[in-house]
Amino acid sequence: MTEAILLVGGRGTRLRPLTVNTPKPMVPAAGVPFLTHQLARARAAGVEHIVLATSYLAEVFEPYFGDGSALGLHIEYVTEEEPLGTGGAIRNVATRLHSGPDDPVLIFNGDILTGLDIRALVATHESTGADVSLHLTRVDDPRAYGLVPTDPSGRVTAFLEKPQTPAEIVTDQINAGAYVFRRSVIDSIPAGRPVSVERETFPELLATGAHLQGMVDSTYWLDLGTPQAFVRGSADLVLGRAPSPAVPGRCGDRLVLPTARVAPDAKLTGGTVVCEGAQVGEGARVMGSTILSGAVVEPGAVITDSLVGARARIGERTVLSGTVVGDGAVIGPDNELREGVRIWCEAHIPAGALRFSSDQ
Repeated sequence: MTEAILLVGGRGTRLRPLTVNTPKPMVPAAGVPFLTHQLARARAAGVEHIVLATSYLAEVFEPYFGDGSALGLHIEYVTEEEPLGTGGAIRNVATRLHSGPDDPVLIFNGDILTGLDIRALVATHESTGADVSLHLTRVDDPRAYGLVPTDPSGRVTAFLEKPQTPAEIVTDQINAGAYVFRRSVIDSIPAGRPVSVERETFPELLATGAHLQGMVDSTYWLDLGTPQAFVRGSADLVLGRAPSPAVPGRCGDRLVLPTARVAPDAKLTGGTVVCEGAQVGEGARVMGSTILSGAVVEPGAVITDSLVGARARIGERTVLSGTVVGDGAVIGPDNELREGVRIWCEAHIPAGALRFSSDQ
């Protein structure tokens, strides 16, 4: 297998305000755009040619990655004029593939952080003669996901919508968002209209007797669709819990990029990232968080499990916990923002304006 398709066209609405100015795959995780980790892992698995299926803010991808040669890849870009869904996006880039009808093509979603053994998925696909092979993972609570039961040989037997009752939970296996397609299957997807592989392509293939093979790999897996998950995924990359050859430094409690400035007595722990040109002031404590490029954390601020957007400013003694601060926002001194709060880009919050506890 030498080819792959990355689906990077989603609008990332669950991640706003992180995705107001930046498409979801380009939001930094562990100091580099998240897409960098996926590209590097694909290259390490033997992929040489990757087609990016883009849509939302499509113009930002190529200026950053170019032809892919810096990563040892050949990257091409195909932009959807209108959103086509997962299946439609796959079909839309088919003309850029070089594979023959029976060759395997790797496909994965642009918002999944995983330790999947890509080579093992391809080997499973080839050894079973499958038309499509799916990475499946097991989750403790599958109610938020579509279920994918398999027979004892791993062959997929059904695709079930999100279960509503305990009786409907027939398996803990879910679709983990990475596939190997036989090239001829890609060509059979209807062109020029929205298609969902999960709701249309896979059930129709199953109904017509195609061989869909599941491979359960329950190593690290995280859907980065929410701000809290994205912050956690970045920290796990820095801590070494999630594998990636693209982390720009040694794994550990903190990752400080070269042009960042951190006061000697500031404390950074829990996989915290301080990106280019960012500043962390005296006595500040930052735990499990990401401080994006050009942001300023003033002295005495305490930031936990949060993301501070590019060029944002966090005032002295302000406390953030489970919070996302958009690009260019200014949070004045002595504020306290707790779980789930999202501050929009360029917003200004005056000193002491928002608290969840007394100011004494």
